[in-house]
Amino acid sequence: MKIFIDADGSPVVGITTNIAMEYNIELIIVKNYAHDIYNDYATIISVDIGKDSADQFIVNHAQENDLVITQDYGLAALLLSKQVKVINQNGLIYNNDNIDSLLNRRFLNAKARSQNKRHSNIKKRSSLDDENFSKTLNSIILNEIRND
Repeated sequence: MKIFIDADGSPVVGITTNIAMEYNIELIIVKNYAHDIYNDYATIISVDIGKDSADQFIVNHAQENDLVITQDYGLAALLLSKQVKVINQNGLIYNNDNIDSLLNRRFLNAKARSQNKRHSNIKKRSSLDDENFSKTLNSIILNEIRND
């Protein structure tokens, strides 16, 4: 198992690094050249600033049973089809049961934005979000260890 982080704008790079180090799991941080991320443990991959450059790298390199951390529903859908485990920065596990509704919500929000309509604001990140993420990440890793 490897862990990939779709790192542009990800608030959980530090938490993920600490957990990956604890379990001695390879960590790959994928970011575009516009972001400065330094990490002594992880492999950092810098890609072009293009719209989906980081997503394309992750899709091309993540393999079955790897884990990807991303906020991008489209990327999550592609990875699920490859049997890659996917979670978001709040610990939500993407799966075949919830991805269609998430993609639909993304579509409706984009449609509302294009019509200059308001939609819900994103709430500020809390320590509870960090706790939920940590619990989910630890749980996935422990399940993977047990199944090996």
